[in-house]
This record gives sequence, C-alpha cells and structure tokens, in this order.
Amino acid sequence: MKRSRLNLISMIVFSLIAVLVAADLFTDQEEGASFLHLFMESIALFAALIGAVVTFRMLRSASDALMVAQTEASRWRNENRELLQGLSAAIGRQFSQWELSPAEHEIGYLLLKGLSMDEIASVRGTSERTARDQARSVYRKAGVSGRAGLSAFFLEDLLVPVAQAAE
Repeated sequence: MKRSRLNLISMIVFSLIAVLVAADLFTDQEEGASFLHLFMESIALFAALIGAVVTFRMLRSASDALMVAQTEASRWRNENRELLQGLSAAIGRQFSQWELSPAEHEIGYLLLKGLSMDEIASVRGTSERTARDQARSVYRKAGVSGRAGLSAFFLEDLLVPVAQAAE
C-alpha cells in the first residue's frame, strides 16, 4: 500500500511539473524567448509527461494485480470455507489445551495470520511491548520457540509429505 501511495504522489508531482512547465512555456513564448530556451523547456515538459504516464501505468498495473489477488483469495476462501472453519475450531481447541487466556487466543490467531507486532498492537489497542509479551507467553505455553514454530505446529499435519506430493 505504501508503494501505491508513493506512485500516486509521484504521478501528481509529475503532472504538476508538466502543468507548471507548460504554463512557463506559454508565457515564455508570449515574451519572445529564444528557440533554444523554448526547446529545452519543451524537453522538460515531455519528460514530466512521460514520468506521469509511466507512473500512472505502474499504479494501474499494481491496482489490477491487487484486484486479481483479492479475487483469487476470495474465491479460495469461498471454496474452502468449511475447511477453514474446521481449522479455526481445531486451532481454538489446541489453544484451550495450552490454557491460553482470551487475550493470548487472539494474539495466537493474529500471529498465525501473519500480522506484525505493530499491527497486532494496533488491532488490539495495546502497546507493541504488551503484544510482544503476550506473544512470548503464547510461544512458552505452546512449547515453541517463535512464530515459525507456532505456524509449523498447525501446518505440519495438514501438509502432505514431500514424497507423497510428488506421487
């Protein structure tokens, strides 16, 4: 999202430069500026327009790719809704067996979803330090060393072994 915002800002800046250079070209021509001066400013105008167009295309391409990814993710979720609900319930049961508190349950789910500590803190309305402390508590109660171990705990039995997948 930050990159698309940067592309949008770049497109606006290039467009603004193009408008300002075009206005300057117009006034310079009215004032009788030399051909070389007008030519150089025309090149600057052309470069700004190319920058605006290229940035617009990059922004549109990124937007199209995001839409395709969102559509694919939505299709996948719809096709696998029952499986996902069952997985979520199984994860919840395991969290209960580990005797996680309600806050730790939520932290565990957010960790498995891949949110950063900053994002988890924001979602939960806590400090990043609190989120980190609660995550460490989840890892300790689960007997894993970190986020990768927590994810692996749930994925290990879900994924087909490499030898079977090749067949």
